[in-house]
Amino acid sequence: MYTKSRNLLLASGIALALATTGAFAADTASQDITEARQETQIWTAYALNPYLRANDLKVSVDNGKATLSGVVEEGVNKDLAKQIAMGVNGVKEVDNNIVVKADYSPPAKSTNRSFGETVDDANITAAVKSKLLWSKYADGLTTDVDTKYGKVTLTGTADTASEKELAQALAKGTKGVVAVDNKLVIKGNKTAAANNAKTAESGHVMADTWITTKVKSTYGYSSNVDGSDISVNTANGVVTLMGKVDNGAERELAIELAKNIKGVKSVNSKSLTL
Repeated sequence: MYTKSRNLLLASGIALALATTGAFAADTASQDITEARQETQIWTAYALNPYLRANDLKVSVDNGKATLSGVVEEGVNKDLAKQIAMGVNGVKEVDNNIVVKADYSPPAKSTNRSFGETVDDANITAAVKSKLLWSKYADGLTTDVDTKYGKVTLTGTADTASEKELAQALAKGTKGVVAVDNKLVIKGNKTAAANNAKTAESGHVMADTWITTKVKSTYGYSSNVDGSDISVNTANGVVTLMGKVDNGAERELAIELAKNIKGVKSVNSKSLTL
């Protein structure tokens, strides 16, 4: 009787130990996954950031504490790295061991695009394609857009020389673009006047909210217009711009970009001041 009870007690103890060990292992695995995800989020943010991507930074996370190491050229970049890490959900503390060296030279650039550069190029391509798609004067364009290291290559066809020039201008004025290789071929089967007449007669009827969104987005993509200081409202196809710009050139460009959007009948810029 005693032996049987002792064996039962021993078996129960082993079962309890195994259950406890299993729960501990599950908790540990879950914590490891969370920390790996946090490390990936921080590293991705560094790779996408133009001020940090060139630096060889390392990050590890343990129980809500992120430890940063590596070398940067300026103290502001060290602070930026810390703020990014602190912004990740679940990170409660940052041990910032990044060293600041004024004469630091980042690692030699690879012949292949970095993750951040690839994402930048993809964003530029999407922005240029969007601006061409939204333009009321680009109906005759059949364009392919490719971007590498900020250089945009346009291939395809255009009905007129003015359409080709428009595509060039829209691409060149896009944020992040360093050069444009315009390889568009003019088909030459329409004159500029005929093409503009076709556009005017096509009668694009676009919702006011759609127009407002596209004008704001175009400003956001532009390297020469600070859209954050410009308010955009649209009523029956008439766009009203309000706010401040730095100079006359920026004001004229803001007006021209708004006029370029499909569905815009006119632009009221009386409240857009210097």
